Amino acid sequence: MTTYAALLRGINVGGSRKLPMAELRALLTESGYGGVQTYLQSGQAVFTAEEGDERSLAAALAAAIEKRFGFAVDVIVRDHAYLAATVAACPFPAAELEPKQLHVTYFDAPVTEERYAQLDRSAYLPEEFRLGDRALYLYAPDGLGRSKLAEQLSRARLTKGLIATTRNWNTVVRLAELTVD
Repeated sequence: MTTYAALLRGINVGGSRKLPMAELRALLTESGYGGVQTYLQSGQAVFTAEEGDERSLAAALAAAIEKRFGFAVDVIVRDHAYLAATVAACPFPAAELEPKQLHVTYFDAPVTEERYAQLDRSAYLPEEFRLGDRALYLYAPDGLGRSKLAEQLSRARLTKGLIATTRNWNTVVRLAELTVD
């Protein structure tokens, strides 16, 4: 049995694409997953599954959500080992920063530096980002809502062909804790 976290993109934001967490928990349970729990209202669920890879679990959950709720949701699924490795690999001094200053964008596939080669990183200092394994770490000293770099990184030309969803550092750490087998 493996414990996973499902990261849903763009739900319960600004009054649209409402997906109550109680209903998400029910959907996961009805789909045969165990140990189901949700974290916050912004689209994180933790569950156990006997078999399946992250990609197939994400596809199955996305299909079930669309069938039940009538709208498509991008889903990324990661296991505890990946989530813990993401925390451990943080290239910024997480212990010295406020959680609102540090974010991780999870991608459904690997990303390379070439994708960001045209971006003048020095124009956004002191904001900066670093790439990890299917993740991008963003340091935004004034928070994500005021980050010009985050705005640029979310542009379609930089995320084309990818599913991407961003979480603040508190959520990143908490998901790693919640998925311990």
